[in-house]
Amino acid sequence: MGRLGTLARAEDVNSPHQDQRRPGTPWRIRIGTYAATAAMVSAGIVLGAGPASAAPAPVRLTSASCPAEIVQGQTSGCVTELQNLLNTHGAGLQVDGQFGSATLYAVREYQAATAIAVDGRVGPATKSKLYATGGSAPAPINLNSSSCPANLVQGAKSGCVTELQRLLIHHGYSIDVDGDFGSGTASAVRSFQSAHGLTVDGQVGTNTKRELYDTDESPSTGLDLRSASCPANIVEGQSGGCVATLQSLLNGKGHSLDVDGSFGPQTLAAVKAFQSASGLSADGEVGPNTKAALYSNIGGGGGSGAPAPVNLNSSSCPSEIVQGQRSGCVTELQSLLNHHGADLAVDGDFGPLTGSAVRDFQSEKGLSVDGKVGPNTKAALYGAVTPPSSPAPGGGYAKMLDVAAAEVGTAEGSARANSYGSAVGLSLSTSGYAWCATFVSWVAKQTGASSYRNTYVSGWVKQARAGNYHLSVTSNPQPGDIVAFDWNGGNDFTGGHEHIGIVRSVSGSSFTTVEGNTSNPNGGGDGVYVKSRSTNSSYDVLFIRVR
Repeated sequence: MGRLGTLARAEDVNSPHQDQRRPGTPWRIRIGTYAATAAMVSAGIVLGAGPASAAPAPVRLTSASCPAEIVQGQTSGCVTELQNLLNTHGAGLQVDGQFGSATLYAVREYQAATAIAVDGRVGPATKSKLYATGGSAPAPINLNSSSCPANLVQGAKSGCVTELQRLLIHHGYSIDVDGDFGSGTASAVRSFQSAHGLTVDGQVGTNTKRELYDTDESPSTGLDLRSASCPANIVEGQSGGCVATLQSLLNGKGHSLDVDGSFGPQTLAAVKAFQSASGLSADGEVGPNTKAALYSNIGGGGGSGAPAPVNLNSSSCPSEIVQGQRSGCVTELQSLLNHHGADLAVDGDFGPLTGSAVRDFQSEKGLSVDGKVGPNTKAALYGAVTPPSSPAPGGGYAKMLDVAAAEVGTAEGSARANSYGSAVGLSLSTSGYAWCATFVSWVAKQTGASSYRNTYVSGWVKQARAGNYHLSVTSNPQPGDIVAFDWNGGNDFTGGHEHIGIVRSVSGSSFTTVEGNTSNPNGGGDGVYVKSRSTNSSYDVLFIRVR
């Protein structure tokens, strides 16, 4: 989740005050101007501004007293409540009960940060998310960002501490998430450090941060259930980004599910309840009709969030992507521009701000500044690295090792590594999440060896044990097989301590692998590298045959 308090670069094609700046002006300077303006507006420092009147008493957004959609121009206790909730996420709004431009900016930034349709309208999805993530804790900030100190210590109060507490809870520690690094959080940090062989000093430095993030992938909620990235029927037992999106949508309809990407009994019960309330057959299967009902009236006027990202070089994207288009290609474009520092709202809508960011990028890269995303701009956005071809080249299971081995040396955070996410519908930097299973999914897609894709190691293990998707468990590993690791034992491959790779060679109890999201044997950052492993070590190993 992004930190609030700066003006979101959400698209607004209806704004009469479009930018009139020369194309070469860096966007980082422009954002500073926006932020200052937003701060002045929220503080009431505006020419002709009179004294603020008392705000109406707050009214819960989900009550019958509030409209289905709260929009700019309204004044009420519902807006007071909205401003209070946004301020718990760091918006810094003046609470006056008036939905003005500063509140609109804060709503849009919050929507962009939480994967809700960025329309500035506070409908069911936004209301639900505000309450689900509400409280006094500052919005979480990635511990590796420049906003967080090199060493986070007891006494700190910030979104960095919120993020730390959320990560500790993911690792099984029972603490409050309040953004305050108190004695309870310090005790959990020391316990975590001891359990992971780190220096037990209670300070969250480089090594502790790395270990905190060394966990199985979190599900993305940016996948559209109606896209080809998701199954036609989503059913109990499945996991991954599509299930995470389903859970988020159900929460937007009034349910209170954990968005963990696992379709279990609680998700099943929520699906059936939603189907029953919507006049659908309550069979618990999320097919076309249930998907359509879930996406109705979300975030205002039927918005469904950003379309699922599509690789810019695929046949699904036009040779030139231009202003006015809305598609998964634009979603991908905005994500790539943000990777280069643009700070856009990722909504899949190519409006004036996206156009301005494209021109700025072209100017910085010495390209023709025309605002059109053609072959040269696409290549520069991907770092002059050719992304994976689409469709996959094929070759079946026999090519699994060949394809994986060809990637050895690819560094985490590079354009090539980031492009692996296309296999699972992610357009993220690999520097920000655990991507070992994403890499295996990409190899499977490139070869066509299996149609299964999942960002969770547990998903691969589950399907292999069930004999699905041409996957099975084997005790006689061969080069090209998949291998899953359960670092903390138990042979359950759950809990965030898993890893996965491709078998390279086998010699008795020893074997070598090609792994993504693994450390460089020669020192340096993580990436795709060859590792030596053993079946006689303290961790559990499961070999998966792809046939």
